[in-house]
Amino acid sequence: MDYPHDLRRIYFYDKENARKLVFLTNNFNLAPITIARLYKSRWQVELFFKWIKQHLRIKAFYGTSENAVKTQILIAISSYLLVAIAKQRLEITDRSMYEILQILDMLIFEKKPIKEALSYSNGEEPNQVSAKGVYNQLTLFKS
Repeated sequence: MDYPHDLRRIYFYDKENARKLVFLTNNFNLAPITIARLYKSRWQVELFFKWIKQHLRIKAFYGTSENAVKTQILIAISSYLLVAIAKQRLEITDRSMYEILQILDMLIFEKKPIKEALSYSNGEEPNQVSAKGVYNQLTLFKS
């Protein structure tokens, strides 16, 4: 083995899934059950970061220090929660959080009430066939 430090192998039997797990760690102070629980909780951390990537749209961190990363995550969470509160208070049920965030990204410098910006312009949902049989889309070129 080419790893330069000592490692500890821990065996754990998972009764819920009837399987034997093996963990490697460089921590020699914690009890084996504690190490196994830490690995189990690691999955929750992975799911949290997946949620951050999908919902908070953090593509890259602007700083490298712990404080910079925490600050960026807290700002993103705060923004997300503010939009969720606005969605609830304005009783917007026909749009997902993803849609609302997309719209707000596009209209960030427009001076328009949020309720108006998030409502459908002519009462029809986008990409639905109107009474004329035409899709409700912007036209790029006049025919």
